Amino acid sequence: MRERLLSAEKVKAIEWRDGQLSLIDQRRLPLAEVWRHCDCAAAVATAIDEGVVRGAAAIGISAAYGLVLGLRARLAESSDWRAALEEDFQMLAAVCPAAVGPSGALSRMRERLERLKPGEDPYAVAEEQAASILASDREINLGMAQLGVEYIRSHQGNLQNLLTHCSSGALSTGGFGTALGVIRAAHLEGLVERVYVDETRPGLQGARLAAWELDAEGVPVTLNVDSCAAHLMKTRGITWVIVRAERIAANGDILGRIGTYQLSVLAMHHGTRFMVVAPSMVIDLALESGEDIVIDEQVGSELLTLNGQRFAADVEAFNPAFDVTPADLIDVIVTEKGIVERPNAAKIEALMSRKRLH
Repeated sequence: MRERLLSAEKVKAIEWRDGQLSLIDQRRLPLAEVWRHCDCAAAVATAIDEGVVRGAAAIGISAAYGLVLGLRARLAESSDWRAALEEDFQMLAAVCPAAVGPSGALSRMRERLERLKPGEDPYAVAEEQAASILASDREINLGMAQLGVEYIRSHQGNLQNLLTHCSSGALSTGGFGTALGVIRAAHLEGLVERVYVDETRPGLQGARLAAWELDAEGVPVTLNVDSCAAHLMKTRGITWVIVRAERIAANGDILGRIGTYQLSVLAMHHGTRFMVVAPSMVIDLALESGEDIVIDEQVGSELLTLNGQRFAADVEAFNPAFDVTPADLIDVIVTEKGIVERPNAAKIEALMSRKRLH
C-alpha cells in the first residue's frame, strides 16, 4: 500500500528546492495553480498570514523552512546569528499562534539549533531538520492511510460511498493528508464507489480544495451543499463519514471544522460509521474534554458578503470556525500510533502510551 500511495501521488502543496520554498497558493485554487516562491523568512510569514498555505501541518512545515531562510540571512549578516534569528522565530510564531503544527515545528527547529555540536554548520543542520519535519509528517499520513483503509476493509469490504468535510489532504499537510489520505488509499484499493464532499461553508474549503484534490487524484467525487448531508445518508447509501480533527481532548472529544458535529449526529441516526483521522500530536491530554476548548469565531463578513459585495440582510452574523464532536458519536479515531474504537479517556491514554506504529 505504501508504494502504491507514493507512486500515485499527484498533488503537492510544498516544495523546497535550491534554497527556496515554493507554496501553492490555495487562495487561487481551483481556478488557477499559482505557486508563491519565498526566499526569506518574512516572505514565508506573509504567505502564512495571507492564507496562501492552510492547515496546521502545512503551516508548521512552511514555518520551519521559513526559519531556514531566516538563518541563512542572519549568518550572512552577523556573527551573533542566534540573537538575530530570535526575531524570525517570533515573527513566524506570531502569524500562526493558534495552530498545533506551527508551534511544534518551530520548537523542534529551536531545540535542534540549541544542540549544535562544535563544527556543525548551522544552516545545514536547520535545513536537515526542516526536511525531517516534512518527511515525518508524510510518514505519519502514510501510516494513518494504511491503518484507516485496513479498518474500512475489515468492516465492509464492498464498494463504499464516503462523505467528507473541509480540506484534509496533501494541500493541508506535508503530503497525502489525514482524512483524504485514508480516502485516497481506499480508492487505490478499489473500495470506493464515490466520495461526496461537503462544500464546507463559509470558506468553501471542500468545494475549492478537497474536491479539486480528489479529482486531480482520479477519485470519483461529487460536491454537495452542506445542508443535504442527511438526504445523502438516507438516499445514497453513505457508509462512512471520514473527517479530520484540529484537536482531540483526553476523553476523545474532537475539535473539527464547523459542521463536523452535525455530521456525527446525522451519521448516528442513519447508521453511518464516523471516522476521525488525525496525528497523535493533536491529542491534548491536558484537555479533560471538549468543553474545555475555546472555539474561535471568525469575522461575520464571511457570511454577509461575497467578493466584497454585501448580499445578505444587514444583521448580526454568528460565524464560529470550529465545533466539538462528543466522543460517544465517534466510531473510530485513526492515528499513526494506532486505532481507537469508541474512544474514551482510558483508551486515549492507552494510545498515547504506545510507541508509533509507523
